[in-house]
Amino acid sequence: MGPRFDNFRYTDTQVRQFRLTRVARLVKMAAVASLANFCALSANAQDINNEPKKETDNVAAEIEVIGVVGTRKTIQDQISIKREATTVVDGLSAEDIGDLPALSIGEALESITGAASHRENGGATEITIRGLGPFLSATHINGREATNGSGDRSVNFSQFPSELMQKVAIYKTQDASMIEGGVAGVITLETLKPLDYGKQQVQGEVKLNYNPDEGNIDNSLQGDLGGRATFSFVDQFEFANDQSLGISFGLQRQDISQPEAEYRSSSPTGSSLWACLNDPTNSNEGFFRSSAGDCEDQVSGSSNQGYQTAIDPATGEAQSAGTPYAWTGSSSSYRQNETSDERDSVFLALQYRPSDVWDINFDAQLSDRIQEEARHDLLFLQKRVTPGVTGQNLITNDVGGILHWEGEERFESAGEQYSREENYRGFGLNVEHFFSDRLTITADFGYSQTKREELQISNRGRTSGRPFFSWDMGEYIPNLTVTDFDVTDITNFTDSLRTRIDREGVRENEIISARLDFKYELDGNVFTSVQAGVRASELSYVQFGGNQGSGSRTEILLDESSISALDVLTNCQIDFPESNFLSSVSDGNLITNIDSSGNVVSSGTGSSWATYDNVCFSQALVDSVGGDFAYPQVEYQNTGTQDVTEKTLSAYIMANYDTEMLGKYVRGNFGVRLVDTDVTSIGFRNSFDVVTDELGVLSLVTGDSLESITGGGYTEILPSFNLVVDYSDDILLRSGIYRGMSRANPSDMSYSRTFQTDDDVAPTSLADLFVGVNGSGNPNLKPLMSWNYDVAVEWYPNEDSIFALSLYYKQFQGGFQQQTVLEDFTVDGQTVTLPITNSVTTEDSSDLYGLEVSAAYRWDSGIGIKLGYNYADTDFEFEDSLYGDTYITDLDGTTRQLTEGIVPPGSVPGFSQHVFSGQLYYQIGDFDTALIYKYRSEYFQPYTSNGTRLRYVDEVGVWEARASYKINKHLKAKVEAINLFSAPKSQDYFVQGNLGEVNDYGPQLFAGISLKY
Repeated sequence: MGPRFDNFRYTDTQVRQFRLTRVARLVKMAAVASLANFCALSANAQDINNEPKKETDNVAAEIEVIGVVGTRKTIQDQISIKREATTVVDGLSAEDIGDLPALSIGEALESITGAASHRENGGATEITIRGLGPFLSATHINGREATNGSGDRSVNFSQFPSELMQKVAIYKTQDASMIEGGVAGVITLETLKPLDYGKQQVQGEVKLNYNPDEGNIDNSLQGDLGGRATFSFVDQFEFANDQSLGISFGLQRQDISQPEAEYRSSSPTGSSLWACLNDPTNSNEGFFRSSAGDCEDQVSGSSNQGYQTAIDPATGEAQSAGTPYAWTGSSSSYRQNETSDERDSVFLALQYRPSDVWDINFDAQLSDRIQEEARHDLLFLQKRVTPGVTGQNLITNDVGGILHWEGEERFESAGEQYSREENYRGFGLNVEHFFSDRLTITADFGYSQTKREELQISNRGRTSGRPFFSWDMGEYIPNLTVTDFDVTDITNFTDSLRTRIDREGVRENEIISARLDFKYELDGNVFTSVQAGVRASELSYVQFGGNQGSGSRTEILLDESSISALDVLTNCQIDFPESNFLSSVSDGNLITNIDSSGNVVSSGTGSSWATYDNVCFSQALVDSVGGDFAYPQVEYQNTGTQDVTEKTLSAYIMANYDTEMLGKYVRGNFGVRLVDTDVTSIGFRNSFDVVTDELGVLSLVTGDSLESITGGGYTEILPSFNLVVDYSDDILLRSGIYRGMSRANPSDMSYSRTFQTDDDVAPTSLADLFVGVNGSGNPNLKPLMSWNYDVAVEWYPNEDSIFALSLYYKQFQGGFQQQTVLEDFTVDGQTVTLPITNSVTTEDSSDLYGLEVSAAYRWDSGIGIKLGYNYADTDFEFEDSLYGDTYITDLDGTTRQLTEGIVPPGSVPGFSQHVFSGQLYYQIGDFDTALIYKYRSEYFQPYTSNGTRLRYVDEVGVWEARASYKINKHLKAKVEAINLFSAPKSQDYFVQGNLGEVNDYGPQLFAGISLKY
């Protein structure tokens, strides 16, 4: 039969293996090495045996045992993980805790073929698999679901230190025993089990962090140097009656900066980014309007117009069909950041074996992270039209993105003081009992919780007038030319001083789970074992509301009778904190100040502006009105609160097989998983009392908040089949089929409703009074389902080499569309049935095809390469809710088109057509170095606050490097770098080619030393 990978009862040897002393282990290693070399030495041994042998010659020879370590060992382990698995899986493992070759879990996962990341603050955060977005994958820590603070199902991997993980893997096909939830795949993180580890170890590591861009910043939150310190301890203890206990403990303190310089435009999530008409024949609105005003407003008529995508019944086309347009936001800005990132992590594992038939594991992961930023913005407003100037000089590209703009508009010196605190708690208890030689029963209990809170101060000082300026799009960002206006003079920003104090994004995400699994070993020539189990889990997600919906805000305008605007600004003014700001992405000076004759004025020319201390500014405005400086509170019973509970009960059965067929060894599994889910969503809306006047006309009077509850649910069947054929000693054939599901994000299943009334018709009944309901969130959203097919051929020439080709196909069942349904509401004791239009999952189907290639090879010189490439194509379409084609399904089931869009649809959220990772390494003796390149083509990235609007992240390639030198058996020196060549992240809004944001991070450098005993 082929190789077996099943778990059996622990033997006495396995139980006691960890007890070997160092001397015993060396003797054991020497004996194994001697046996392995016996055949190679047999010829010499035969010659020696022909000579007489004396007992005095039995002197133990010193034998050198050479083990593979470092990058070569990591790649060998990756190859081994892939070869031995029954599913399509790629992973990384570390022989010792702390040896994963990456600065973070995100960077480690990026090195796996087909994986790519979404970058924030210069590092990898959310991970995509085979170019598919994070919401299509699932993440498990020690076999349990993990929470996050974003309102979606992705995991921010920068929350977890790579130094305290032992193994990471990506399962690209699934079997029935795996927790449901990954159409793209399942990411697993594993911490160390101390008894299985089998040896004692104490390790400490200190890394210093220096970011070249940080050296240009006078950072009030963090010094030029940062660092992180890690300590881990593993040991095992023996007690009476063959009891044993293992303990693994690790902690890390990280305190670094994450410099980030930005250009940003208004976001498309609300109503501040418009497609304004750019028609020279239209003087009533757009860029050629006859009077000064915002381009989306009409001179005579309605406000907030712009390009109208609504279908005109007379023509069957959009109302503005054929009219040219250009994209413009309420404002654009340059942002300078002072940053700090502090993280404290503690990982604990206890493994207890009271006998050889019990194995009890407890693990805990705690992570507290605080990110802070002091932001300094120069805003320039740009949607106001200067008649005779703006439209006549406007230059756009072929998608309406502005390349040149001119006009008179205000400037603002703005600032924000921002902090985000995120706390993760994960606990698990796993009890495995070898009930007999055949039957193993495993019980697992898990708890995961993430809490997040964001605090922000937002300040503004404006110009009283509107200076004339123009801007031209450079290679990456715009560059401004202003006329007789010095942006570095603080006295130019004394108008409309305002501060906002916000507490927002206060979220709690919790998962409680329990599962019971059975495994029964068989004696058959085909089937080796049968597995079955049940699992129950409860996910809860709460986002607290306030007077600003998702949070609370206190807004204060300066009381100039108490203190003048100029005094506030001058008392709080600081020097611009950064030299060479945005120099790597700008074409020369950001701002050029010229006089009326076109001569350059040195004052106000450069890449800086007047800035102030944000806390000082805000406190001064609070003091001016006699208030107390404090962040406002959020509350649970609020119309902005989201409260979603998702209860899941699942069961599975799976058979494992391992046999010989047609002269080939085959192995794998097949099974089915049944999943039942119930969703309860709690929202709060204002209650209403119905008042009848003397004429019998009805009206509403707002009452106290009233709780509203609605629920949804679904049941799905998920079959799976995996097959591995050992075609020859070094060639494997692999295939997998499974039905996958990706659940809707918890925030999308929230419940918010407000009534629409018609007061113009003098209503005399509730049916006349209410005409509909506005709302967001849909607890009845169904998961995105898919059938997934994988085939692969893998060649393993030797332990350092692999050449693998995989082909895969996914057929999605589901899309996203607006649909009208009826909902019942209780108003003043009466039931009212009203229509509401909301997002639903449709029955549409779409296809995705992909190809994945993995290759690794090492030359005798010590040079090796590892390459991974993924290509995918799909016809999945995601329409923008504002400027895309939108449809509605009426109550009678009729689907009709509402709008004819001007932007092409996006693809699967997070979908990149091309993903590549390459690694060139050189390892000789105690020196180990590697150069890594990671590339990802453009992709659509939904917003958390409004996932119905299109935002594209442009293609990017990032270089990384690392090197280490083993000083002796205890000490190792390391240097590591990410984003070596300062590749920026660029984003487009609504359509590719309409620049929205550019983030310049610069490289991050780490150097450290580790001590291991």
